[in-house]
This record gives sequence, structure tokens and C-alpha cells, in this order.
Amino acid sequence: MTRPSWDEYFMNMTDLVKQRATCLRRKVGAVIVKNKQILSTGYNGAPMGLEHCETCLRKDMNIPSGEKQEICRATHAEQNAIAQAALHGVSINGATIYCTNFPCVTCMKLLLNAGIKEVVYSDDYNDELAKKIGKESGITIRQFKVDKDA
Repeated sequence: MTRPSWDEYFMNMTDLVKQRATCLRRKVGAVIVKNKQILSTGYNGAPMGLEHCETCLRKDMNIPSGEKQEICRATHAEQNAIAQAALHGVSINGATIYCTNFPCVTCMKLLLNAGIKEVVYSDDYNDELAKKIGKESGITIRQFKVDKDA
């Protein structure tokens, strides 16, 4: 029996978490971890208590991915993971976040201000400013893909 590495374990959890996403365009999951313990999870979708999207306004308007994010009802997975930690009084300072996708610039700024020390992501996301800010901040950022065939 082969056990998954910690990276595989937590990255696999992001795939499970994203199954709860209600975004019609892209399903994203995030798991915040410290000392091999899960502190918080998040997925993208409408804010708590609001109706889920029936259509995607950004898609209907042909807005490219990563642009004009303010024209979207959804809260990002990373934002929801941070909010859930705050809601339950859990400090995420010094933690690692595992994400299905590289964070956008808004999420990157929030992660930095929340004290996240490492971002581990599976799939890339074309947001050059987010990458620049992440690199400039000095936090650890690395891509980790789970081998689905193993």
C-alpha cells in the first residue's frame, strides 16, 4: 500500500472541496493547512445566503477569464477559505493554502495580508500581476500536480 504524500493528500482535498462550487464557469477549491492540520476550506460561489447563479453574466458578456471580476456574483475559493477561518476565529497566519488554480491578484493580496506563507496550486491561471506580487512578497509559491494515473 502506498500512502499519498502530504502535498498529494491536501491537493486531492481541493478537488473534493471544489465539488461544492456553484460557479458556472470554473469550479475552484482551496484548503488552508498548518502543521498538517486543515484549518479551513473554501470553494467559489455566491455569498452565504444568496441565490446561486442561474446564468453566467461574465460569460454572456464575453468577458475573458481574469478580467472585470467585479462583474461576478461569486466569491473566490481562497476568499471563502479566509472568511471561514475568520468566521470561526481560526488564525491562518503562517499557514499554507492548497488551491486547484493559481490565485488571482485580489486573492493573492488577501492571502498575503492574512499571513499565508506558502501557496501550492495545481493548475495555472493567467494573472501576471498576481504572480509578480507573489514573487515580490517572498512567500513560497509552487505548482504541484497530482498524478491521477498513480
